[in-house]
Amino acid sequence: MPALITITREGPTAILTFDRPDALNAWNATMRAEIVAALSAFDADPTVRVVIVTGAGPRAFGAGQDRDEPAPADAEIEAWVSGWGRFFGAFRALSKPTIAALNGVAAGSAFQVALLCDFRVGHDGVRMGQPEIRAGIASSSGPWIIASALGLAVATDLCLTGRMMAAAECRRLGLFNREAEPGEVVAEALRLAADLANLSPLALALTRQRLKRFDEADFAETLALWPAMLRGMRQTGG
Repeated sequence: MPALITITREGPTAILTFDRPDALNAWNATMRAEIVAALSAFDADPTVRVVIVTGAGPRAFGAGQDRDEPAPADAEIEAWVSGWGRFFGAFRALSKPTIAALNGVAAGSAFQVALLCDFRVGHDGVRMGQPEIRAGIASSSGPWIIASALGLAVATDLCLTGRMMAAAECRRLGLFNREAEPGEVVAEALRLAADLANLSPLALALTRQRLKRFDEADFAETLALWPAMLRGMRQTGG
């Protein structure tokens, strides 16, 4: 039974909630593994037609990686990066449309997950960005995911400054497919999900698969470069 996520069903829609509100829904290795397992189960279940992901509580979709989790030892880096590959890969490989119901801040890898989803429902209080650089952390996955979704100029800005975007900028960049009042983003996501559930599941799966192939080489390169980036940061002391 998952401990750090909650799974509910609304007809053909599965709702996966990141459930660590006291930690702004930051994920650790256990939580990421639970998310991967849940997405795999959704993919194998023909009664699931759409997947919504959201965060528990009113403050955050997710704060990204939990900074309290110890960094991997040098001998563990490749396995650690492979785990992140499975995590991001689970969102990419899912054959069902995914909707991010953004209930607050989406930072770091949680911002990246929101971009990996097919649709995003936001509200005026949403803030999104890639703040790792401000903590002295070099990002490997952020530049790829952000550039793929929003272009190199935006990725360069967000990754090198670490600034967070307010809802108005997210709106201008086209990040919100739909909007709702705070507290209503899941309800709005369910309305979108109902529309998607009426479409051909095979056509949706094949089209989604085609869309993900555009940046498959960049995904592979990101995972290949990541261990060297981590070791480079350690050798220079950040």
